[in-house]
Formats: sequence, C-alpha cells, structure tokens
Amino acid sequence: MNILEKIVVRKHEEIAESKKLRSISDLEKEALFLRRNLSLSSVLREAETPQIISEFKRKSPSKGIINARVEPEIVTADYVKEGAAALSVLTDTDFFGGSFDDFLRARLANPQIPMLRKDFIVDEYQLYEAKSIGADIILLIAACLSPEQVQTLARQAHALGLEVLLEVHSTEELQQTLCDDVDMVGVNNRNLKTFETSTETSLIISEHIPDSFVKISESGLQDPQTILELFRAGYKGFLIGETFMKTTDPGAALADLQVQLSKASNSNLLLL
Repeated sequence: MNILEKIVVRKHEEIAESKKLRSISDLEKEALFLRRNLSLSSVLREAETPQIISEFKRKSPSKGIINARVEPEIVTADYVKEGAAALSVLTDTDFFGGSFDDFLRARLANPQIPMLRKDFIVDEYQLYEAKSIGADIILLIAACLSPEQVQTLARQAHALGLEVLLEVHSTEELQQTLCDDVDMVGVNNRNLKTFETSTETSLIISEHIPDSFVKISESGLQDPQTILELFRAGYKGFLIGETFMKTTDPGAALADLQVQLSKASNSNLLLL
C-alpha cells in the first residue's frame, strides 16, 4: 500500500468519525457557511502575470516537519500583504499536520481572498465541512477518485457555491476525469505515489488541457525562470508551499520570489 492509499483509507475513517459528531445540518448552521464565496478562477483568468497561490503547510509525509513554529493567521496575512492571489491551507491532520483550526484562523485573518481547503476529498460530507469553515475552493485529486466520483463531487461543490480544482499527475488522469463541472486544472509536479518531483510534468500535460479551464502548476516551484516558462505555456496560477514554509519567514520568501519574477520577466523582455 503506497502513501496515497494509506491516506485515503485513513480519510474514510476520519469521515465516519466526523459524521457521528456533526451532521450536515449542523455544518449548515455554521456562520461561515452563509458567506459569499470568492472566485479564484476569475482572478487567474484575467491575470497578465504569474499569480502565486501561497500555502500554509506544517509537514508532509515525504519531508516530515517543515515548519512547526509558525502561526497560520500571521503567515497567511504576510502572504496576502506580499501579493498572493489566493491561500491554500492544509486541513489533513495525520499526514500533513493541518487542522480546521489552522484554516479558520487563516480565514478570519484574511476575509477577502480566495482560500482553498487542501485535503483529500473523497466524500460529499467534506464539501459541507469546507463550506462551513469558509473555503472558496475544494481540491479533487484524480489519483484517488473515479471519473464518476469527480463528476458527482464537482457538481455538488458547485451547488454549494464552491469552485473546483481538479489535480492530475498525468495526461491519462486528465483525460479520464476532466469534466465540465471542473473550474481549474492543477498539475501536480509531485507524484503522490512516489513523491518524486519534476516540473516537466506540467509542460507535458499543458497542451492537453483545453483553454476553457484555468491552468495551475503545483509543487517543486522555486526558480523564477521555470515559473515564467510555465506561464508562457498557459499556466496562470502557481501553488507554492514548501519553498516558503521551510524558511523562518514565509511571507518574506514570497516577497523575494515576487521580486525575482519581476526581474526575470523584465530581463526576458529586453532579450526579445
């Protein structure tokens, strides 16, 4: 059993436990459930420069503890200050050290920016959880869902006003699971079964993603030239977590990348 399979097994156990404690009706009564959702896809679609989706991530199965001495409301507010287009916050506890508390603290500190609930969504119940904590976007990972599950969950997410980011790791996954109820396609450069990373994955898959879907590249992104190359290949959003989180000041790391991107972009224009 690989890491992804272990995570999904544990996720089903968590969901069963959560359903015993709180019903969908209970989730619908949360104050944040009624908030008006923000659109990330529209922000990215209109972008003329690479847009960074900054992630708050404490640990990962492959790296272990990345940063245990940070507060979500501080880090995410710094991200927003430095120009993040959206925030991604992990809510998986066992494998990534995230929590609903992390998400809520980030949400309350940054009410006017789109936020992605980063987790392994395998059940409709989790969509209501996401809505109840103030998420605007949910993630559907093709590697752990059937095409039918992707379509059903995406459709229900839209019914709740949530946008859908479909994450794929191969052209085959893309072709099997892409459907009209998806808003954005995220290409994860990290293989969730082996945890090896290559940004070539995004370049290979890019030409197979229809223009009607907003493209986002995820994982292994730290070189500004690579980001600009992917931007020219049609990617509008770049989800970055570990690159920032492994530093003592993630917000400053984002600010530095923004400066590097600006310089690299200007240099490329001079060469044209």
